[in-house]
Amino acid sequence: MRAWLRSTAGGLPSTYWYLWSGMLINRVGAFAMLIMSVYLTDERGASVSLAGLVVGGYGIGGVAGTLLGGVLADHWGRRATLFWAHAVAAALMAALAFTTHVGVIAVLTVLLGIVHSMPMPAFVAAIVDVVPAEGRSRAFNLQFWSFNLGMAAAGLVAGVLAQVSYLVLFLADAGATAITAIVIAWKVPETFRRRSDARTNGGLLTALTDRTYLVFVGLTFLLAALSTQTSTIMPLAMRADGLSPAAYGTVVAISAALIVVGQLFVPPLIDGRRKHTVLAAALLLIGVGFGALAFADRMAIYLLAAVVWTIGSMLAAPPNAEVNAELAPEELRGRYQAVFALTFPAAAFLTPALGGLSLERLGSWHWIVAGSLGLAAAAGHLLTGPSRDREAARRATGARELERVAG
Repeated sequence: MRAWLRSTAGGLPSTYWYLWSGMLINRVGAFAMLIMSVYLTDERGASVSLAGLVVGGYGIGGVAGTLLGGVLADHWGRRATLFWAHAVAAALMAALAFTTHVGVIAVLTVLLGIVHSMPMPAFVAAIVDVVPAEGRSRAFNLQFWSFNLGMAAAGLVAGVLAQVSYLVLFLADAGATAITAIVIAWKVPETFRRRSDARTNGGLLTALTDRTYLVFVGLTFLLAALSTQTSTIMPLAMRADGLSPAAYGTVVAISAALIVVGQLFVPPLIDGRRKHTVLAAALLLIGVGFGALAFADRMAIYLLAAVVWTIGSMLAAPPNAEVNAELAPEELRGRYQAVFALTFPAAAFLTPALGGLSLERLGSWHWIVAGSLGLAAAAGHLLTGPSRDREAARRATGARELERVAG
């Protein structure tokens, strides 16, 4: 057991663990937005369409906040970005607790979308700053695990507190966010080392014109588009098969439990293997899992398919984050993280729109198309991975040379 703990979590710097703790508290405490639509309809008398519009504003704010957080992480610093994003988010959530006007709630929701999304590029950039390259796979594996653990806990907390009081719900969310800000201010130093010779010209444009990086981001978008099927299109397919919402909840719960229990055992499986081959294998599993839904007509098949694609997602998380870190120049690390992070809200926007149309027109063949996307992404990693590895090695060599000259 000690050997397994050392191989899974040993040797990581203390700053990483404070960042990890901050992320976990942040995720566990991010429960108010999970039931915002219910709050608006039940407590504020909003229509379903208006509630959807208000919650959609949170997503739009999230896109802006992701980009802003990446820019500030490189310009202002990781620590300052993390602290002020959480401090402002706590204040906005507390204001939301005492706000009754739907228009004001809508404005606060957009602002919360911005500040809630700002920390992620800074969190990941700070992890890359403090964790040596050889430890990043384990660090990102633990980050993915804590994110899913926190989200699972947030869902449970939201349900319990909503039964008590929405005021208590919002204030508890604000309190958890404030605790994260305190942890950052108390224990997390500034991790960004500015070099006098660093080239920051171009800013976001540099990331948006980096062909090697954009190919990788495109493959990650396919991964994100497949992953969001579980919360957008799969419930519709299960309903069409005559399965209840409880059945859908069971599939999601099994998938989440598998990640919480199994993610810590992933590092020994992938250590020493080339990242693009791991990613290809992961996307193959994800594609097969979703493709199998074309033949799903009962609960057992949905559960089996969920196990297959969840294992693929678990394998993909560490190398995906590692490659993203390797391709990002140190002085633009926050901006690169922001562009990478945008794949997920983009997928969350496009998947319901296109996936619903596809399911309506194609029926079960929709899942064959989804599975084919997974296979295409796997092939893409196999084809582009070797050249991407060479480019990452070249950039790492150039960065070391600059450090040597500057030193």
